[in-house]
Formats: sequence, C-alpha cells, structure tokens
Amino acid sequence: MTSCAGFSSRATIDDTTDSASRFRPRSQPDWQLVWSDEFDTDGLPDPERWNYEAGFVRNQEAQFYTTSRLRNSRVEDGHLIIEAHRERFVQADYTSASLHTRFTQTWTYGRFEVRAKIPTGLGTWPAIWLLGANIRDVGWPASGEIDIMENVGWDPQRLHGTVHTNAYNHMLGTARGGSIVLARPWEQFHVYAIEWHPDRIDFFVDDRRYFTYRNDGSGNDSWPFDNPHYLIVNLAIGGSWGGMQGIDDRIFPQQFVIDYVRVYQDANVARR
Repeated sequence: MTSCAGFSSRATIDDTTDSASRFRPRSQPDWQLVWSDEFDTDGLPDPERWNYEAGFVRNQEAQFYTTSRLRNSRVEDGHLIIEAHRERFVQADYTSASLHTRFTQTWTYGRFEVRAKIPTGLGTWPAIWLLGANIRDVGWPASGEIDIMENVGWDPQRLHGTVHTNAYNHMLGTARGGSIVLARPWEQFHVYAIEWHPDRIDFFVDDRRYFTYRNDGSGNDSWPFDNPHYLIVNLAIGGSWGGMQGIDDRIFPQQFVIDYVRVYQDANVARR
C-alpha cells in the first residue's frame, strides 16, 4: 500500500460497460481453500491469524495505528471492523488499525478473496494487499507488493489494483496497475480478489477481471512473485496519496467492514 499517485501503465473499466469476457466463475476445480477468517467470534481479531502494525508506519499518513484496541479493530456481528477516529492519541490526531499475517501465515500463489465494504470521505485510504515476507532482508520494492484493492476518498468510486517491483513502482513512476469504477461502492459489499499464478496475476472485483500483470521472464526485478507474501488489511487516513486533497474531519468515525477473507491454492501447482 505504497503511494500510487502517477501510474505509467493502467487499464480502466467502468461498471456501466459490461462484457462477458471480463467475468470468471469463482469456483474452479483446482482451487482448494487453505486459509480463511469468517469473523464468527466477537471481540478482538483472532491472534492465531492476525497481528498488528503499530504507530506511524508509512506514506506520511496522519493516523496512529493502535494494537488490541476495540475502538479501532474488532469483530462484531460476523464482520471485522477497522474503524478510524478523529481523536488525539499519542502524537496523532487520528487513530485506526492495520492487521497482517506476517507472523502467522504466508503464501506463494493462490486466489485471495476479500468481501468488504469500503469507507467514504475525503482522506480515507482503505487497502487490502500482499507484501513479500523477505522485506526485512531485501527491502521494498525488491520484496514485491500486490495491492488487491485500494481506494482513496477523493476519488471515491474508483478501485485500484497494482503491483510494485524493483522495475515497476510509484517512486520511478512505472507502477503497473488497473482500476475499475463502481457506483457508490461504500454502500454495499463487493468481493475484491486476485488470482496469483507463476506466470501472471489477475485482478478482480465481483469476479470481473479488470487487470492482468504478466511475468515477462526477465527475473526478480520485474517478477519478485515466486516467494512467500503475507496479507495486510488496513484503513489509512491522509498520507501521500490518500491525503492529496486533504482530510475532512466531519466524516469521522469511518469503518472499513470486512465480511470474510479466504485464500485458495491450486492443487496442481506446487505450494511454497
């Protein structure tokens, strides 16, 4: 979830222009469910599945990420709720939460599927993404990053999917990604997904494929995606992309609501 302003390669689909070729059935015979959280137990997120990022983390964002604080992250009525507040906390004026699986589960390849309802309002920046588990050793963007879904409140109907690598990233102005426009996506749940294969990564909203990133065979600089990655779900406030047009303090609190997270892997592809 690095700042994504200024892509050099983008594909865009508007949901008013339908095409049967953009749809793929979710259920395929080779996909096997290997990990999930259905958020069935109220309280703090399951520590067997999730850890927290803490404090000020990246992108000059305005929020302080809290840990084990029900006000900012909780399971309630079958949903994970990540809730951002306008409040003074430590040295910040906003609080929110970022959950990850770095210390509990990583994957190489698979279908990653999250049913979620995004927040809305100037300054919000929700994201669902994967980050290379070797980031401490090789750094970013050599680790690789796959943004399954990002949205910024100043462009509220557009959902983005992006990859970052040494060769293709926002710092060079070369990031590779696509976007899709939905009508008022904050009013209902949508399924955000990728299907990550050894030769490509396909991006979907509600099983509509809107972007594909392909392995060009040139090595790790463009394809660091043969290594384990971990999952992150977070709600940022402001920052280098989300805050480009400021933050509207009247919108708070805001919720990023997640119904489920499911990870499938192909029985015919070796798991790593």
